[in-house]
Amino acid sequence: MMKFKNYLLIILIFNSFVTFASSRNLKGSSERQDNASYLSELEREVVDELNFARTHPSDYSVYLIEYSKLFVGRELREDGETTILTKEGKSAVNEAIRFLRNQKPLSYLIASKGMSKGAEDMVSMQETTTQIGHNGRDGSTFAERISRYGKWDGSCSENIDYGNNKARRIVMALIIDDGVSNRGHRKSIFNPVFKRVGVSCGQHQKYQYMCVIEYAVRYTEN
Repeated sequence: MMKFKNYLLIILIFNSFVTFASSRNLKGSSERQDNASYLSELEREVVDELNFARTHPSDYSVYLIEYSKLFVGRELREDGETTILTKEGKSAVNEAIRFLRNQKPLSYLIASKGMSKGAEDMVSMQETTTQIGHNGRDGSTFAERISRYGKWDGSCSENIDYGNNKARRIVMALIIDDGVSNRGHRKSIFNPVFKRVGVSCGQHQKYQYMCVIEYAVRYTEN
C-alpha cells in the first residue's frame, strides 16, 4: 500500500501537464513590465525562478546536480520525507542537467495580470476537486481562460504542476519532466518566442498543492 501511495505521489510531483494552443494573430500587445503586486509571494517566486532558469540555464543546473544526489536508482530519498518512486529516476535529472548546460540564455518573461487571472480561474475550478488536466469544469481551454482578460498573440501554452509548494521544486519538476517523453513542460519554459507569463498557485483536494503557469508570445491586457 505504501509503495502504491509513493508511486501516486511522484505523478503529482513530476508528471505535470502541458498543452499548446494553435497559432493566432491579433493586433497589438502589451510589453509593459508591471510590479506584479497582484501575485502572491509564492507566485512571484515562481516567476523569478522561471526567469533565472531561462536567463542563466547553466547556473541553474547546479541546483539539479545537488538534487540528483538524493536519488538511489528510481527512488528519491530525502531525510524526514517519504521515499518517492519516480518513473525515470536519476537518469531524468542527469538528462535535464545536460540540457541546461547546453541551453543558450533566453530573455525574461514579463508577468501579466490578465494571464494570471486566467490561471487563477483554473485553480479555482480544480482546488476543491480531484480533477487534473487542462480542461476546466466549465469546458474552457487555457487559451479561452486567458482570453477572458486580454488578447494573446502568436501562440500560448499552459503548464500545471501538482504536489509542490516551493518555487524551486515547481520549476525543477517541470524542467526534469520525469515520465514525459517529449519533455513538453521544459519546452514551454525554454521556448524562446514566449515573452509573457501568468501564474496562480493554490490548494488541490487530492494533491494538496497546484500551480498553473500560462505562457504567451504577446498579450494585451483588457
